[in-house]
Amino acid sequence: MIILASISERRKEILGYFSLKFKCLGSNFDEKSIKFISDPKSYAIEIAKGKANALDKNYRDDIVITADTIVYANNKIYTKPKNGKDAFRILNELSNTWHTVYTAICIKHKDKIFTDIEETKILFHALTEDQIKKYHKSFYFSDKAAGYAIQKAGSVIIKNMLGCYYNVMGMPINTLKTLLLNVGIDLWDFLKPS
Repeated sequence: MIILASISERRKEILGYFSLKFKCLGSNFDEKSIKFISDPKSYAIEIAKGKANALDKNYRDDIVITADTIVYANNKIYTKPKNGKDAFRILNELSNTWHTVYTAICIKHKDKIFTDIEETKILFHALTEDQIKKYHKSFYFSDKAAGYAIQKAGSVIIKNMLGCYYNVMGMPINTLKTLLLNVGIDLWDFLKPS
């Protein structure tokens, strides 16, 4: 069985593009147990691995997929906002600047762990205080890295992007496809007719 260890609706939606049978479960891993030192890539990978290892006891024989998405700019990481004030602060800091979105993917099966990370660069428009407030009234922010969404009308804040769109949604398909080959799953075999 394939376990998507995530309660993210976006990750569930993206994996659902394929005809794989999978089950969604949350991981009870404490992300705060991983301290950010200086490398956003290794930080995100350690969290994704921690999420997978937290399910090891009950799902050891299953293929467990985990992911962690962070935003990095100004030599610091931006994760999910704590509250509305924090969400406002983040968008205000990222306004009119480039930042990098990293999503680490981890595949765990028995004693084997495979990880990789995707990187996308995003440039925000210069955002006014009023625009940020309107944005957060219209889009649920507390479950998203840096408190914003790239999909649908959430993209109104984005001026430019270099890299994978699905990475910013939280599940880079190409990275996932490559990692799943390690456990004998080829997404090419699970394409759904449109």
